[in-house]
Amino acid sequence: MKVKQLLLVVVISLLSAFAGVYIYGKFFRGPSATLGVPVDGKLPVNYASFFDNKGNAAEPTDFTKASQSAVPAVVHIKTKIPAKKLTNDLPNSRGGDPFEDFFGDFFGGFGPQIVPEQRASGSGVIISQDGYIVTNNHVISDRDGKSIAPEIKVTLNEGRKTYTAKVVGRDPSTDLAVLKIDATNLPYLIYGNADNLQLGQWVLAVGYPFNLEATVTAGIISAKGRSIGINSQQSESPVESFIQTDAAVNSGNSGGALINTNGELIGINSAILAPGGTYAGYSFAIPSTIVKKIVNDIVKFGDVKRGYLGITYSSQSAQNEEYLKRANVQDGVYVLGTDPSGGAAKAGIKKGDIVTKINGRNIISGLEISGALASAQPGDKVQLTYVRGGKETTTEVTLSAQSKLVQISSAEAIGDRLGVDLKNLDAQQATKLRIKGGVEVTNIHADGPLKRTRMEKGFIITSVNGAEIKNTDDLAKALSSVRGSIIELGGIYPGYSGRYSYQINLSGDDTDGGTF
Repeated sequence: MKVKQLLLVVVISLLSAFAGVYIYGKFFRGPSATLGVPVDGKLPVNYASFFDNKGNAAEPTDFTKASQSAVPAVVHIKTKIPAKKLTNDLPNSRGGDPFEDFFGDFFGGFGPQIVPEQRASGSGVIISQDGYIVTNNHVISDRDGKSIAPEIKVTLNEGRKTYTAKVVGRDPSTDLAVLKIDATNLPYLIYGNADNLQLGQWVLAVGYPFNLEATVTAGIISAKGRSIGINSQQSESPVESFIQTDAAVNSGNSGGALINTNGELIGINSAILAPGGTYAGYSFAIPSTIVKKIVNDIVKFGDVKRGYLGITYSSQSAQNEEYLKRANVQDGVYVLGTDPSGGAAKAGIKKGDIVTKINGRNIISGLEISGALASAQPGDKVQLTYVRGGKETTTEVTLSAQSKLVQISSAEAIGDRLGVDLKNLDAQQATKLRIKGGVEVTNIHADGPLKRTRMEKGFIITSVNGAEIKNTDDLAKALSSVRGSIIELGGIYPGYSGRYSYQINLSGDDTDGGTF
């Protein structure tokens, strides 16, 4: 009996233990035991790995074929700028003063000013078998960025043969240039579609950094549609919509190819963010959609044919944000004025509207407007979304053939641009002050460009960059004809002797200003 009782106790104990484990696992154990592991041997549908849903390893990305197809079509570009003696037409010239020349030569303090010979190098991409090459404008530009380097040499990767290149055309706004060499049967790249790029997609950068031989680096797409303000250094109407990658790019890579893993050209490497002067983790390329449009225009027309909306906007981000705040709109670009003959005005866009989207693309700055229109032609139609009176509306705009300067004729509109309130000086007061006329500053806005100067209320503007100002019409014409963003306002304060002048930067700390 004792043996049977002992066996019974053992059996009951085992059953109780199994029952306890089952009940605990079924009702009391938390879900952590199954987190991060397959369930019933199956992977999640959205599982991010290099394995398929059946657990089979996916094939690794192979860069060799893309690299082998691209390297022969990427060329090394070298420029030479001869030494120059500064003349009266060049910066830092002494102006040809004979006394200054005499004493300078006598004391050895001056002497002739010579700019030494300069050499530079970059990269380019062959885009046709008969020798058309696309590169960056800054690669082939002179020291001032406005003229072309006198000598441009192109060295092919295959055979290391060197050619003298001629410039077919260039576009500082996008930082692109087209060269031509006298050659045939060249290897070349075909365009890929940059609009289809995805974040995280593998890309390769091909070029000649630091005067090395052809170099290939790999990275991924980090962002699209980036604006970093770099093209404003060489153009008053910059166009930027960069592809951002983490493929290593350094000095000499400019003008080289950004390709996908199929070996298609999806961008031209153009810039890096380099606090220390060398690659710091991010590089920027001009999308192939923009490259293709600019190159085709230059080859076909000798110039770039751009489509314009015909609007002007605030070049001050702070001021633009203040307009948006007043309108209770979070993002967008405030319209300061429209060209009556432009597409925007014909579609019903007015001063005070806020552009929020173009073809469904969100717009938060002027540079984003330029990027959204970069590949458009005159006559193209775009879907423009804007906010007026708290209501969002989308309308179709036909782009005009050229930029029409939007005249800012009212005191209110001029004040919006300068960040002040203005009124014309009346004839009686002008006579009393012994001036021909002027424009009085009655208030200075806290968010305007003049707030950063020492100008005070009551100042009477009588000149812009030396040109006489009698009324707001004169002021509007002067501001519309200004080249660049720096202007000098001259004038007087009633009751005080002497003349005062203030320099202001209409673009502030930003680069997103202008007319589209």
